[in-house]
Amino acid sequence: MVSRTSKFRGSRTHGRGKKAGRGAGLRGGRGNAGLHKHKWISVIKYDPDHFGRHGFKRPQSVVRDKVTMNLSEVEQSLQALAKDGYAEHKDGKWTVDLAKLGVDKLLGSGRMTTPVTIKVPEASASAEEKLKKAGGTLLKE
Repeated sequence: MVSRTSKFRGSRTHGRGKKAGRGAGLRGGRGNAGLHKHKWISVIKYDPDHFGRHGFKRPQSVVRDKVTMNLSEVEQSLQALAKDGYAEHKDGKWTVDLAKLGVDKLLGSGRMTTPVTIKVPEASASAEEKLKKAGGTLLKE
């Protein structure tokens, strides 16, 4: 079978018009080409927020998450905390300094059975309650 090309020999565009057959010629360019020019109406209609900045991002110097710790974690890691110098065992009672460790808030998840005195800047109501039930005390700094 003879190719169609042979019948268009001598014709400049092979029957495709001036720009067709050249990449994305008839479609106004590939992808996002022309969004500020000849494809502007489609931008306004279908994606009006395409250009420009939107919203606000707080500076990272201002944004800081609180470092938290659960009661159960404190009880499980008493030996490790004592080894690192954040807790001490005197007269059968534990004293833990979470503020020195860098913890901002004590949370009340889990169980507490050991009487412990904990120094921390903030604590949830459930943490205070569970700590008192276990015979411990909370020192807010």
